[in-house]
Amino acid sequence: MRWGEKRYYSLDYYLKQTYGEKLYKIALDGGMTCPNRDGRLGTRGCIFCSEGGSGDFASDRHLSITAQIESGKKLVARKHSGTGYIAYFQAYTNTYAPTSYLKEIFTEAIRHPDIRILSIATRPDCLNSDVIELLADLNKIKPVWVELGLQTIHEETAALIRRGYSTDVFDKTAANLRLAGIEVITHVILALPGETKEMMLDTIHYLNQTDIQGIKLQLLHILKNTDLAVYYQEHPFWIPDMEEYFELLGSCICELRPDIVIHRLTGDGPKHLLMEPLWSRDKRKVLNQMQAYFKRQDIWQGRSCSHGRTVYTL
Repeated sequence: MRWGEKRYYSLDYYLKQTYGEKLYKIALDGGMTCPNRDGRLGTRGCIFCSEGGSGDFASDRHLSITAQIESGKKLVARKHSGTGYIAYFQAYTNTYAPTSYLKEIFTEAIRHPDIRILSIATRPDCLNSDVIELLADLNKIKPVWVELGLQTIHEETAALIRRGYSTDVFDKTAANLRLAGIEVITHVILALPGETKEMMLDTIHYLNQTDIQGIKLQLLHILKNTDLAVYYQEHPFWIPDMEEYFELLGSCICELRPDIVIHRLTGDGPKHLLMEPLWSRDKRKVLNQMQAYFKRQDIWQGRSCSHGRTVYTL
């Protein structure tokens, strides 16, 4: 199997094969919050979350959804020659609102003529049957992706980062979304405090047995003014350097089920908030060196992985 010039099944490759062009994401803010912030589960959010709730690059929530889309199109106009976009509800928990409100904003986004896909980032404990039914109806108009924040399968780590739900909640929600015909993308954070390489690969192996269609592998960022920053100062833990992170990614890719689309292999926190790892600030450099590392190490080429299948040779 060939996936273009990259050594893995990338989102870019999937989009070009499916839609004939690269689709840029437009980060939208639906004006929601999170049960980890409004008092239902807690008030401080997950330990790593900034005040922006992972939506630091999203549009102005005071604008209409249509206005946010148009603003986002202008931001990527110089580097995007195509006409298609992904409406990405990113900030906070994007199904944490009354179903009637969700229907209003999601319908406005998916009906926009330039939007090809509706992508919704949320928590698995914030998707009741009414919301899933709504998403299934929208999925008949255009494809709907739901991005579930799992981060890790290890309950001790989940408690430390204040995830707020058990892994079986993720399992049930992912299964219900798939029954409704909705594609599931899973967020995983690498190098969480106290997690070994073996523990991270346990999460990958677990997801190989789950009906998911995509994955985001996120480098842990320590941001200023977060509880993680305080924890790191009081309890320093291992933060990979660039080469160590590439090696970890290579292991994850080799172990990952080959039909799962890889949507992300790192991440870029706001530069004015980033404390560690500082090497991640130059995103272009990181991505270029990452691809060079994968080619140099022959990621995927003829390697046999531990869960019993031989990966494809490029």
